[in-house]
Amino acid sequence: MYFCFLFIGLDLMTKLSVNINKIATLRNARGGNVPNLIMVAKDIESFGAQGITIHPRPDERHIKYQDARDLKKIVTTEFNIEGNPIQQFIDLVLEVKPTQVTLVPDAENAITSNAGWDTIKHKDFLKEVIVIFKQNQIRTSIFVDANIKMVEGAAETGTNRIELYTESYADAYNKSDLRGITPIVDAAIVANKLDLGINAGHDLSLDNIKFFKENIPNLLEVSIGHALICESLYFGLDNVIKMYLNKLK
Repeated sequence: MYFCFLFIGLDLMTKLSVNINKIATLRNARGGNVPNLIMVAKDIESFGAQGITIHPRPDERHIKYQDARDLKKIVTTEFNIEGNPIQQFIDLVLEVKPTQVTLVPDAENAITSNAGWDTIKHKDFLKEVIVIFKQNQIRTSIFVDANIKMVEGAAETGTNRIELYTESYADAYNKSDLRGITPIVDAAIVANKLDLGINAGHDLSLDNIKFFKENIPNLLEVSIGHALICESLYFGLDNVIKMYLNKLK
């Protein structure tokens, strides 16, 4: 066998944070308030999800900055705001004070996040931003590729957690190549040794989440949006959330 199953984190309940960007995209398509983003967030929590994630972009193509303010008033689980820490984003996070801020190095015109931080090149910048957030009692996470040097660099920034970028794993899994998880397992082992909390996200789905959970040691949280919303078109939002929770046990 070309790699071993770890099963280290089986007794740890991994939290499911639902990214509701796609709900906002659907709402914005007609210029009204259907679907009602706030009501959907409430429903998602009532269905059992342990967190709500949003990723506002400067052009507000889906989540609007006002959505972040409105959601803060009603989210009763963990509230995670993702984004590139430009000044406008920093100001929003400091105003809203979510449970967690996830720093993502995406360009303004990016369709979706497509790479993690170079935590060595941008270490000083990340340290400065993280200090600001931590002084305001906001947990910090850095979006990183499954690269040991980038994980080690993240530890030097003072961040509480990392979010491992999982697209490569999802692509490999779709091709029945289970070796695609190996770099993520290796990165997670290093993160554990460095006392970094581990989150994960990007292209995780009902198909691949159980295997992922079973092999990533001490996985604290997954953030899932696109796949979860697409799957809900067939199975319903309530059913899909419960399916994820069952696979994350």
